[in-house]
Amino acid sequence: TFFEMLGNWSLGDYFKQESIPWSFEFLTRELDISPDKLSVSVFAGDDDAPRDAEAAEIWKNVGIPAARIYYFGKEDNWWAAGATGPCGPDTEIFYDVTGKPCSSECRPGDNCGRYFEIWNNVFMVYNRKDDGSLEELPAKNVDTGMGLERTIAVLNGLDDNYQTDLFLPIIQKIEEITGKKYEDDKKSFRRIADHTRASVFIIADGVDPSNTARGYVLRRLIRRALRYLYKLGAKTEMHAEIAQAVIYLYSPSYPGLKDKSERIFGILKDEEERFKHPITDLELYKYDLEAAIQHQLIKKIGEEKIPILSRPGVASGRYVFENYQSFGVPPDLAEETVLELGLKFDKKELDQAMAGHQEKSRTASVGMFRGGLATMGETETKYHTATHLLQAALRQVLGTHVKQMGSNITSERLRFDFSNPKALSSQEVELISELVNQKIVEDLLVTREVMSKDKALAEGTLAFFKEKYPDEVSVYTIGNPSGVWFSKELCGGPHVGHTGEIGRVTITKEESAGSGVRRIYANLE
Repeated sequence: TFFEMLGNWSLGDYFKQESIPWSFEFLTRELDISPDKLSVSVFAGDDDAPRDAEAAEIWKNVGIPAARIYYFGKEDNWWAAGATGPCGPDTEIFYDVTGKPCSSECRPGDNCGRYFEIWNNVFMVYNRKDDGSLEELPAKNVDTGMGLERTIAVLNGLDDNYQTDLFLPIIQKIEEITGKKYEDDKKSFRRIADHTRASVFIIADGVDPSNTARGYVLRRLIRRALRYLYKLGAKTEMHAEIAQAVIYLYSPSYPGLKDKSERIFGILKDEEERFKHPITDLELYKYDLEAAIQHQLIKKIGEEKIPILSRPGVASGRYVFENYQSFGVPPDLAEETVLELGLKFDKKELDQAMAGHQEKSRTASVGMFRGGLATMGETETKYHTATHLLQAALRQVLGTHVKQMGSNITSERLRFDFSNPKALSSQEVELISELVNQKIVEDLLVTREVMSKDKALAEGTLAFFKEKYPDEVSVYTIGNPSGVWFSKELCGGPHVGHTGEIGRVTITKEESAGSGVRRIYANLE
């Protein structure tokens, strides 16, 4: 998930005739790699673009025999920026690690462990147009890339990147804190080392763990590292020690890591604390799977009973989804657990459950616009206004990172989901409750104004489903709309006229609603 790439670029300055000999010269003269250890591949050609005979001929001229020049299709020897745009053939350079063929047809790409790809020369000569056809670019461009880790492994006579000095101090730290040896469980060691290294750099670049986009990639990396760290028997709060080894190793080349070390350690510790509950439930899921292999098990999640196995030997994707929704067990780790036990995983069922949930969420955005109201009675209206007070109080007490993640209102209670990295303390719950009820006692005016969405957002109006709102929106303000206000949100209503109509709000429960999401239940008295 993280690697360092060396290379060179040319935008019309030179092309194959220069690039290929330079690559060969650098490897064989500067790095002293034997030419006899090198094989190459070139583009085989198809109906779309011709065979790259020119590259093959240049390789022969520098000393690579025809027997070690392989021709592959677009899946191996073609680079493209995307569906449209610059593209072209490439030529890859492989190092023969073992010298032992796996068969008479052994060649690069066989995954037998014989060949290491160490360099790639991309020749961008075409532009893919919208209609799918190719046109030649006016300038011929070169982009080369050489993996630092693999090259160092080759230079040290190793067939394992993780035994180079780019990884060895990290591997040794894992051995130290777990009491295990790398040779005992290479897969776990490699995942911990790789994911921790990547996480350190991602955090240093300013990314925070979250449940969306790049923040979710970071969260998955951290959690996978933790899972395998615990599997090796490490105690909690050891992950930061491995991160320290990464920083020590890389800070001479990347001094910014040392400057960001406090942030890195803090985020890793917070994520580990947050992951303790899901990792426990992941182990429970593993036990359930083991039992289900012998006996078809049906477990109750919420109000539903769902089979753990959708059919013999196949783990239910829907069960994994519900386990994630209810307990925060990451689906990717659940899938790994399934495969480790020799079962198949119903990924299609998981995708369908995910898609169904997204559709419900999309459809429910209208309900969220009205505050999650199930009906529109007098009591529900009071609860609805109370959710606005609650959100404003949460943001004031906990911070502006708080975002509404969902709500549900009945005639008996309100349920409000919000983003927060950890459980609320009893003191925080008390402060939030006091602030909400203080605003009720103040009998603040609740007003509605119709305006453009852009104007509403410019005035600081809260809107966490911006893309779902029309261009003209309703803004509900609690307090003086032209002066000091306590809450201002985009909302479809309905609401009470004054907060004094609500009555006293009592927070009855605060719990987890998933990773990074908390849930509050409250009643009116």
